[in-house]
Amino acid sequence: MAEQQAQRRSSAVFKRLIERSEQSAYIEIPFTMPEHVEEVYVRYEVEPHGVEDSKAVIDLGIRDAARVRGWSGGARKEFRIGLIKATPGYLPGPLAPGEWAVLHNAYKVPEEGCTVKVEIDYAHKTPRWLKGDLHTHSIHSDGTYSLQENAAIMESLGCDFIAMTDHNTISQNVAYPRETSILMIPGTEFTTNFGHSNFLGAIDPMDDFRVTDLSDVREIFRVARERGAKIVLNHPHCDYCPWEWDFGLDYDGVEIWNGPWTDRNGRALAWWQEQLAAGNHVVAVGGSDVHRPDRYVKHAMPCVWVWAEEKTVQGVLGGVERGHVVITYAPDGPFAQMSCGDYGIGDTVPSGQSSREVAVQLEGLLAGDVIRFYSERGMEQEISAVSDGELRLTISGEDRLFIRTEIWRYFEQADRMLMAALTNPIYFNASM
Repeated sequence: MAEQQAQRRSSAVFKRLIERSEQSAYIEIPFTMPEHVEEVYVRYEVEPHGVEDSKAVIDLGIRDAARVRGWSGGARKEFRIGLIKATPGYLPGPLAPGEWAVLHNAYKVPEEGCTVKVEIDYAHKTPRWLKGDLHTHSIHSDGTYSLQENAAIMESLGCDFIAMTDHNTISQNVAYPRETSILMIPGTEFTTNFGHSNFLGAIDPMDDFRVTDLSDVREIFRVARERGAKIVLNHPHCDYCPWEWDFGLDYDGVEIWNGPWTDRNGRALAWWQEQLAAGNHVVAVGGSDVHRPDRYVKHAMPCVWVWAEEKTVQGVLGGVERGHVVITYAPDGPFAQMSCGDYGIGDTVPSGQSSREVAVQLEGLLAGDVIRFYSERGMEQEISAVSDGELRLTISGEDRLFIRTEIWRYFEQADRMLMAALTNPIYFNASM
């Protein structure tokens, strides 16, 4: 399953004998930080020598090549440092390859010394599917969830990230909880009387949300882009707040799937298919748009899966920008992967590649699920799953602009077939 894809890890173990004569000295245990590390985890234990009641007090910290990156004294036996988060007392940030050292203060050493054992685990940057929600609200605008509650719910769902997109405000971006495994993506829902859009990845993407005409919207988009935001047009065919500004604006994706699958999402899907058939590479994303406890609108429903180089804001949003996105109705919904040689979802197969066979791997299917494949010519093929589980097949992309996959499922609550998963396309350049 996509969620079971393992991150590559490695480890190292060091032992250091500390003599009584070294009491009160600062001791370094040097190690080499490998390349492309996303998180480092350090733990240690102390074995006193001599009589049974001998006690050793050895403090803990770490440095990189430039500075001390953290110190916890005798308060901790372990810590983590990641690219954007770290154990309290330690600084997150780049994990530059090269010379590092675990730091110890030999505060109290028994007469016969002690041995310190240090274990270091490295989580390497590994391209993998990360899942989360790109459209949520909180008490920082018109939602009832705190940021802590949002993060806790996403953790309970086994998700990796959440975008905090409160309406026309940025206070949520400077108040997010640090004590969570969830990657908190800064965001703002630029909310106007004629359409909404999410600015993702920028803490402060705009100074003023008030607009009166299209030229104002263009300027706000320009500033948001200049400040590093990725831009998504939200629920463009909603009954109540559709996108009525120009679709020719500069954006990175369109929210094809907003909340539970309804007719508004069907209209967005049809519009997206038209864009793809016209040769436009439009990235489709989704978001729950959750505001408060609700019977139908829930966190990560739909769930956005992003093939990311690393678990960082840049890693997730970079994957979105490249169209490496699959959307499922829930975190545990069915999943579809596609590849054509070395190219995957969101990629363009170059004209020089002779094979246009697309390998499709479907996971988490239920008997009766309907799988549909689309190109610019419309639906190319439809099959039904005859049993639960996985299904592997191929479909030709020869003389096609793209191939994409949908999975439809009967939901008893709605008493109808609804979208359960959809992929962004694999694109094809014209064959030589």
